Amino acid sequence: MNICLFGGTFDPIHKGHTAVARAAADRFDLKKVLFAVSDVPPHKRSQAITPYWDRYAMVALGIRDADDKRFIPSAIELEMNQEKGAHSFSYTIDTLERLSKGLKKSDRLFFLIGIDAFMDVAKWHRAEEVLRFCDFIVASRPGFSLADVAHALPASMQPSAHVMKPFVKSAVRGEFVHAGVRLHLLDKVNVNVSATAVRKAAASKRALNKYVSPGVAEYINKTGIYRG
Repeated sequence: MNICLFGGTFDPIHKGHTAVARAAADRFDLKKVLFAVSDVPPHKRSQAITPYWDRYAMVALGIRDADDKRFIPSAIELEMNQEKGAHSFSYTIDTLERLSKGLKKSDRLFFLIGIDAFMDVAKWHRAEEVLRFCDFIVASRPGFSLADVAHALPASMQPSAHVMKPFVKSAVRGEFVHAGVRLHLLDKVNVNVSATAVRKAAASKRALNKYVSPGVAEYINKTGIYRG
């Protein structure tokens, strides 16, 4: 069974997230896509983040509205931190290791991520281990290619010019396998929505339906979480 971890802050979940997840599920025959809400993202330590359970509630509502049985909300990162007995940072490698313990040998694990976030992958905690742990599905956007994705790898995993020759700028989709890393570029999912745009629209009391699902819009409007 193909199972995918889709981790993120989801502050809030929006139509772009569900569109990318559906495209990935269709293309890679994913039976489960786990929307794992980040507890304390290490790269956002200095930023104000909406409380976890508000973000988790919106993910649950967004998944309900998406009406796709493959989508599942996951609190795995919060559960892991609670077990440690103290509030700590969430690292992708820890989440992947925890998730893999419940998988069967026949299961294949994928990790879904947007191109902008992936371009910083070399800075991640235990980056090489993360990249070798499972297949990466990188949701692209116009202007990026497999060559760009490969060049984002840590220096120790950087491919040579000979290896990269087939992946010229025109190669905007496909699979790249090198140094134990398997990358898939997911293109043609162009939903021009961002969490920042949603928060700004909510703060100015503008309509949210073009950004998020009805349930998420209602939750944001009722709680006023982005008007503070």
